Amino acid sequence: MTYKTHWSYEGKTGPAYWDCLSEEYALCGSGKQQTPIDITNSIKADLPPLIFNYQPIPLIIENNGHSIQITADKAGTLKIGENAYQLLQFHFHSPSEEAINGKRTDMVIHLVHQNIQGELAVVAVLLKAGDLPNSCIETLGDLMPQTQGDAQHHDVQIDINELLPNQKDYYSFAGSLTTPPCSEGVKWVVLKQTVSISPTQLAQYQALYTENVRPLQALNDRKVLSSN
Repeated sequence: MTYKTHWSYEGKTGPAYWDCLSEEYALCGSGKQQTPIDITNSIKADLPPLIFNYQPIPLIIENNGHSIQITADKAGTLKIGENAYQLLQFHFHSPSEEAINGKRTDMVIHLVHQNIQGELAVVAVLLKAGDLPNSCIETLGDLMPQTQGDAQHHDVQIDINELLPNQKDYYSFAGSLTTPPCSEGVKWVVLKQTVSISPTQLAQYQALYTENVRPLQALNDRKVLSSN
């Protein structure tokens, strides 16, 4: 996504001012279904299983000035019930934008999908620094562009399945993009099981981006559903 109006995570172009920077960003201030949220209460519901159908793809990686983003529009789909969503891209935030019981994890991956109606579904994979490195992030870490610029194409394959936890239990709620224009109508899926990365992998990303997170937003009258 290219932004007409500059925004950032700090100062006079930071989250507190996003809605003032452009009319297109008005929802960042007035929206009632904004993301990220702190998940403190959820309602157990009979939610459909998540069916990930990803295949390996050549790496297209970009430093867009806000995060490290990987183009993944050839990687496959996610099915939620009868609804199929094509994976478009994924990117990182550190720490995680979403919180569970007031706690954020070290990092998060946001896997952004879209169905044929144009509706977005974002899957959040929470990352924690621990003993085990992640093999896909190992590949990305060595090739992360150090400065903002155009997407770089590499003759190396990545398998996005390696980014997913074994357990696919999840929380789901109606939300928004977490960056301007903060568009609503986004289906959010937050996987409960965290994925381990190594302290070195965390440091590699944080050398480029840390605190690239939006503050937590009011839940208002939304319900958070839990798959178990």
